[in-house]
Amino acid sequence: MSDKAKKIFVIFTIGVPFLFYCVYYYSHMIKNAPYKFSEFKSFTIKYGTPDSMVNIYNSATGVYQYLNRHDSLVKLNMPLGTNNLLYLHRKAADLGFWDFPSVELNGDSAKFKGHKSIRYYIEFSYERKSKKVLFDESFNGDSRLKDANEQLIKEITNMLNDVEEKTRKK
Repeated sequence: MSDKAKKIFVIFTIGVPFLFYCVYYYSHMIKNAPYKFSEFKSFTIKYGTPDSMVNIYNSATGVYQYLNRHDSLVKLNMPLGTNNLLYLHRKAADLGFWDFPSVELNGDSAKFKGHKSIRYYIEFSYERKSKKVLFDESFNGDSRLKDANEQLIKEITNMLNDVEEKTRKK
């Protein structure tokens, strides 16, 4: 057998089956991705002190309620557009939200920097799955995880504030 025939034989016996396996494996991985925006239903965020998490937004209903600076409860109907929801979905994916632990609390979170710590509950719901995370700002675990949580919360609150400002101008 010549050298050229040996190379062709190796390519067909090793390379081609490996290529087919890769296509088969990754096509199933992509098709069965657990959190696809096409299956997105809603997201919810709740935050406040652990005993009263009165600041709530639910994208399914569009209901947004929060305490303003005067401790008055403000209720708005503020649906988010598809572009805003897609942005938040992608931001959560970029920050690794799907890999966050479900509970990120300290044993003692009564006081944080001289005041009660704020607790956040974030939930992204899809047709087949949902991801829920309970995060306390006094969490002293992995700093990268804490930074990712804080960045996601900042993105969500900025989005809600921007949409609220636009709806108030109308």
